[in-house]
Amino acid sequence: MSSLRLHFLSVAGTAIVFVFSLWINQELFTHTEFVRGVNWIYLPSGVRLLSTLLLGGDGAMGLLLASWLVDFFYFFPHDPVRSIAGGIIATVAPYAVYRLAREWYGLNALLTNLTAKRLLILALAYSIANPLLHHIWFALQGNTHDLVQSFFLMCAGDLAGALIVLYVVKVVLALLRIQGASRAG
Repeated sequence: MSSLRLHFLSVAGTAIVFVFSLWINQELFTHTEFVRGVNWIYLPSGVRLLSTLLLGGDGAMGLLLASWLVDFFYFFPHDPVRSIAGGIIATVAPYAVYRLAREWYGLNALLTNLTAKRLLILALAYSIANPLLHHIWFALQGNTHDLVQSFFLMCAGDLAGALIVLYVVKVVLALLRIQGASRAG
């Protein structure tokens, strides 16, 4: 498979999985919404972090495109500035955590050196970075209503969603390795 095709599939796949996770989150956790886009459990945060950890820049590009798509056409169709900024912020936070993971942990492409403890640390880092960047933007725009409460709620929702997605994927991969080893033996 050509390199360009692989990049395209990584970007497109990330965008599709991210939009799908938004739909699942809307179906399962709409009742946990504090304000539009801020939930007690936010599964797309796990997809954001996992996409950048697995795919780096391609994952970030897919997230950016998908975030702009849903922001412009669903969340904030009458606020293009918020849609543009929201998409960028939602992409910068997980990509920054990915870059830090590469620096601190020497993260490799297969994530084999990503232990459960490191995964928890990265989820915590992301669940602080994402709301922090969003809430700095909100404050700069003069939207300070329930800012502190919204920040902590977004932290909790991002952490819960990230942990659910990351650990489900980690368990599934471990089960697949075990199943593969039992077939080989």
